[in-house]
Amino acid sequence: MKATIWHNPACGTSRKTLAILEETPGVEVEVVQYLKTPYTADKLRQLFRDAGLTARDALRLRGTDAEERGLKEADEDAIVAAMVANPAYVDRPFVETEKGVRYCRPQDLVREIL
Repeated sequence: MKATIWHNPACGTSRKTLAILEETPGVEVEVVQYLKTPYTADKLRQLFRDAGLTARDALRLRGTDAEERGLKEADEDAIVAAMVANPAYVDRPFVETEKGVRYCRPQDLVREIL
């Protein structure tokens, strides 16, 4: 099984999720460091849809200026556009397998799609 993780190595939850993936037999892991390889708007919308979330649900407020910029109250298109321009606005990690997409907070949610 292939699993793609949108990963930030500075994030403890992201590191723990990656460890679960790497320790699971039969899982081939693709790591996308999204701060270096930013999301596209289409990919974000697909991840959110498949995870059953809105862009607002995945908006990272802590450690960013998203709230000061009014993103907490913005519409979906504005939030996605801001996330594409500054991927630090996307909370993490997201993992995608053939069984679906999970926003892995807490990290053990990844097991649902393995």
